[in-house]
Amino acid sequence: MIAASKLRVWAAVPLLVWAASGHAQDYSFDAAEFEKKPFELDGYVEFKQESFALNRGAAFYNLSLSNLAQREDLDRSTGTLQLAGKLRKGMGTFDFRLNLNAQRDQLAHDHGSSVYEAAYSIRPSPGFTLEAGKRSLKWGKGYAWNPIGFVDRPKDPNDPQLAREGFVMADADWISSPGGDLQTIAFTPVLLPVSDDVNSDFGARGHLNPAAKLYLLYRDTDIDFAWQGKGSRPARFGMDFSRNLASNFEIHGEWARTQQVTRPVTTSAGAVTNEVGNANSYLVGARYLTANDTTYILEYYRNGIGYSERESQQFYNLVSAGAAQLQQTGSSPLFQKALSLAQGSYGRPNPGQDYVYFRAQMKDALGIVYFMPALTAMMNWQDRSYQVTPELQYTGFKNLELRLRLFVLQGGSGTDFGEKQVSRKLEFYARYYF
Repeated sequence: MIAASKLRVWAAVPLLVWAASGHAQDYSFDAAEFEKKPFELDGYVEFKQESFALNRGAAFYNLSLSNLAQREDLDRSTGTLQLAGKLRKGMGTFDFRLNLNAQRDQLAHDHGSSVYEAAYSIRPSPGFTLEAGKRSLKWGKGYAWNPIGFVDRPKDPNDPQLAREGFVMADADWISSPGGDLQTIAFTPVLLPVSDDVNSDFGARGHLNPAAKLYLLYRDTDIDFAWQGKGSRPARFGMDFSRNLASNFEIHGEWARTQQVTRPVTTSAGAVTNEVGNANSYLVGARYLTANDTTYILEYYRNGIGYSERESQQFYNLVSAGAAQLQQTGSSPLFQKALSLAQGSYGRPNPGQDYVYFRAQMKDALGIVYFMPALTAMMNWQDRSYQVTPELQYTGFKNLELRLRLFVLQGGSGTDFGEKQVSRKLEFYARYYF
């Protein structure tokens, strides 16, 4: 999170530029520009209740809750307020998204606030935009994962459409419509600086991290070419595509190559080797809409920097050995090493190499307007562990969304979903939009 002083600086710059833009020289507008409100504010208030069934024999339970061996369940309440606003003046626009939350369960209570987005943009001509501030760019065509999301935080596959916190950056957009088979060209250059106070969680300090995306709409096919230079993270490049084969059938894909990335690999005895090499990640998927308004999404994701089934089992064995040593002696170098690895690449939400994602959602099911049941499944293809999530959603009340979900994680010892901290989760939330 950006320090408070830095936030004040970033907030002041857009406001000063906004004020100055009112004295700019005359320029032309589209008629639609006059219809836009000078200030907009919206958002939502959400209450969420979760009930967890803890997986006491799992590796990640031992790493995080081993001192609470008698606890088998946990109940958590969360309140969230998210505000989004947009202020327009002249050719400039300042928009923001703020997230505030408070959380309480039997173990702890916490509250916090985050600036998800806060950026000022100038549009001197219809096809050109300059922008500075905090922004989530959302690169990629995948639904659950985005291998080319080089300047974004990772999606949560359990809720891919959830708003994500952005990074502080400077970027631009240039758009042209040459006509013919090549209908649209768009180019987006990005600078994402990293220091002790700005974007410190992106990687090593002291880099500007240039990146860029080239978009083409060619014969009704969306294509992106993306690149990120070496800096706080290893250099990466890739591409994606999306095309409608029919009005109700779409296919998409992404491919990314990370150059000279370091991947720590451990043995069950705690001997860690840092493997350095190039990694390829890719995703292929499809979306299909039936005549009765049921949407199916299917994706396969290959995580080039992920761990194979055997490599993951070595880590889980290390956790077991470290937990046993800790219980016997009161201290354990093995446990500390496993804990350190879990805070890095082994502790990612999807640390494996191969995943399959499936989602089906029906609109107005059983003849009930605004009632949308859904089923989501995610599987680690190598070890065959999986998660299944049935859900019920209702939006029939004005500005109110109700959602009930049950997460069921299944897998044996030494498997991805079998070693998660939680084996079951029941979740309900009520979200009111304004």
